Amino acid sequence: MTVPIFDDAVLVRKADAEVLGMAQVTGLLLADSDATGGALSVVSVALGEGASGALPHTHTKAAELFYVLGGRVQILTGERVVTADQGDVAVVPPNMAHAFGAAPSHPAELLIVLAPGIERFGYFRLLERLARGEASVDDLLASQDVYDNHFLESPAWQAARG
Repeated sequence: MTVPIFDDAVLVRKADAEVLGMAQVTGLLLADSDATGGALSVVSVALGEGASGALPHTHTKAAELFYVLGGRVQILTGERVVTADQGDVAVVPPNMAHAFGAAPSHPAELLIVLAPGIERFGYFRLLERLARGEASVDDLLASQDVYDNHFLESPAWQAARG
C-alpha cells in the first residue's frame, strides 16, 4: 500500500472554496488530490429538487463515498438504485457503475470523497464550461482517461430517473 505524503494538515474554509454553478447544481471544490498527497479528493454538491448530479460512470482507480448532508438522493450502485437520506453514507468501489441525483421532489446536499484521490477539480470546471456552452460533449468524452471518469449506459438508472 502506498502511503500518501503531504507536509501539513489541509484546512479549506468554505469562504475560500471555489464555487461552481450549473442550472440546479452547485459544487464546492474543497480539496483536490494534489493538496492531499493523493490521499483523497473532496467536493460538496447541492442539488435542486430532482436534479441530476452525475451520469452513470465508473472510476478504475478510486472508490467514491457519498455522505448525505441533507435531503434525499438516489444513487446508482452497480445495477440497482438506492435512496439515501440525511446522515446516510454509500461507498462505491472502483469499477462499479454509479451515478447520483436528488430524489424526485427533493433537494439534496452531498459530501463526495474519492480515495485514493483523483484530480477532480479540472473535471468539474470542464462540466461547468460544458453547461455554459464553452466546451463540447466531445471535450468531456476526450477527458475520460485524464479524470478517470468513464461514462456508460445504465438501464437501471434510466428506469429510476425516467
